[in-house]
Amino acid sequence: MTMTAGWYLRRLSRMGPREVSGRVGDAVRRRRWRSARPDCPSVTGARFTAVLPAGTIAAVPLDAAKRVIAEADRLMAGHAEYFGVVRDDLADPDWWYDPKTGRRAPRGYAFDVPYRNEDAVGDIKQIWEPSRHQYLTVLAAAYAITGNERYAERVAGHLRSWWAANPPLLGVHWTSGIELGIRLLSWVWIRRLLDGWPGAAGLFEGNPVALKQIWHHQRWLAAFPSRGSSANNHVIAEAAGQFAAACAFGWFPASARWRAGALRSLERHLRSNTFGSGLNRELATEYHGLVLELGLAAVAEADAAGVPVAASIRLVLLRMTDALAAVVDNRLRPPRQGDADDGHGLVVDGAGTDRWASLLATGDAVFGRLAWWPPVTGTDVRTPLLAALIRPYSDKGTAPAVSRPARRPNHFADAGMTILRDPAEIWCRCDGGPHGFLSIAAHAHADALSVEVRHDGVDVLADPGTFCYHGQPEWRRYFRSTLGHNTLRLDGGDQSVSGGPFLWTRHARSRVLVAGTSHEGVARWCAEHDGYRPSVHRRRVELTASRQELRIVDEVRGPRRAVQLAFHLGPAITAVLADNRAVLTWSRDGEDRSAALDLPGQLSWRAHRGESDPPLGWYSAGFGRKEPTTTLIGTGTGSADGAQEFTTVLRFRG
Repeated sequence: MTMTAGWYLRRLSRMGPREVSGRVGDAVRRRRWRSARPDCPSVTGARFTAVLPAGTIAAVPLDAAKRVIAEADRLMAGHAEYFGVVRDDLADPDWWYDPKTGRRAPRGYAFDVPYRNEDAVGDIKQIWEPSRHQYLTVLAAAYAITGNERYAERVAGHLRSWWAANPPLLGVHWTSGIELGIRLLSWVWIRRLLDGWPGAAGLFEGNPVALKQIWHHQRWLAAFPSRGSSANNHVIAEAAGQFAAACAFGWFPASARWRAGALRSLERHLRSNTFGSGLNRELATEYHGLVLELGLAAVAEADAAGVPVAASIRLVLLRMTDALAAVVDNRLRPPRQGDADDGHGLVVDGAGTDRWASLLATGDAVFGRLAWWPPVTGTDVRTPLLAALIRPYSDKGTAPAVSRPARRPNHFADAGMTILRDPAEIWCRCDGGPHGFLSIAAHAHADALSVEVRHDGVDVLADPGTFCYHGQPEWRRYFRSTLGHNTLRLDGGDQSVSGGPFLWTRHARSRVLVAGTSHEGVARWCAEHDGYRPSVHRRRVELTASRQELRIVDEVRGPRRAVQLAFHLGPAITAVLADNRAVLTWSRDGEDRSAALDLPGQLSWRAHRGESDPPLGWYSAGFGRKEPTTTLIGTGTGSADGAQEFTTVLRFRG
């Protein structure tokens, strides 16, 4: 996907004067760096002291240890999967190769590489992901658990290979700050987990090549921070990685300055990226997880190095953890909202480890669980490692005065997210929040007033997900479109106007009118948005737990317009549509389940599944993966008198 001159003009229009000035300075600096590449200052007597406390590895649960060892053995055999593409070449990787397209990224000065152009470079996510070196942290964890040196030797061989193939400022691995930040964090943990291996010091602090790479990574991050309208999760990854490296690898004359600057950035942007309620402002759940992981990892480095951090950092992470505990369903699955690219901050676990259970387990260890938190039964490797480094929140000096929720919150007013649920199985997310974060709302979808409904953790009315970022513009448009969500569309247009794959030029404004539970035991929500001016779309949702019934009423006020109402079913759901009634069936834990979906009779209903021209009827469980599912689309027109209601009723059967 090549950005056009029009895209650059639209992007420029979303920047303020300070951001424009900063980007001009970045451009000048990149031009100067092309011919001026200073050498890493000499380092003598460097020692790595940020080791795990004695007994930490022994605290890793046995089943979690078995999972990471099994994953490490697959990696040793060269097998891995990235974004739906299975690879068997990880024993000796080509760091510039994209197995999805078969292309190799061109060599050259980093800032000249058109990494967004799949025709020239390949799928950049496929190239970048192995070079985050998070699979090497898994191998390093396997060494720490088993003491088997073959894992350590493979890590050392791959790091030396990468360093040789990617000298400073050469190629695609030096184009994006988030990649450099996460890679630095991986290197810190690799060094920590390999500490018992005799070759660890010679690989890192005794290795001039490693020192040069670590220094240039930090110099790059200090020079080119994400700024202005791009200061989202990227800037937090950059700050967390630089801070971790400046703490653990604090061997350079600039280390103290880099550490202080990264800590200031981390404190500022953790606050600015997080609502007071604790939800991430991008309103993209996977980035909530990424930012929380990065923040916890940064605090772990601070405490390991004895570097004081502002109480506000711990407070934001506490609120993020409580918010996560509040919004998950009864199977610990959070909402599927906004963009998701399977990005992680720190990986030391094997396949099958529940990311969200792991974060809640770490939150319990660091902050302490509240009485209303859902039970967390899973185990992981990362929690005991982080908990061994992070001072407990109750320690003197780490806990600012804060009031945590006495009951499980169901409405997050600042984020516009409301969760309607019954005590047992029904979970419904209602979206009445802002259209993403900052002026470009890069990771937002045009999903105002959408609902997401699950029954015992199974997607019934599903958010279809993300699937891709670059290279397939028609799929990118579909998965973030209004038609791609469980909401209403007028005149075939999106509620918010897209200016490109990570750019929105007009944002629909939503407001929640009602959110609460009545004394009759009915949970209610009502909101409206202005994305179809002069018309207004208002939606009411009621969950009556005693009847296992969810009622959705859509009201359109304004001129007569073409209406489309979409309901996307989860991939486990089989649907039989007759007129305006759909019978839904699925299985959960070997038990057959069913529901009836009564759709508005004023509209003409059709079922779509796995269509490609144009895309319709798809579900993406993870980045780069999609599968056919059933989407029900009702079409018609509003009434001539300027107002009409469309009522949908979903009834679950016992």
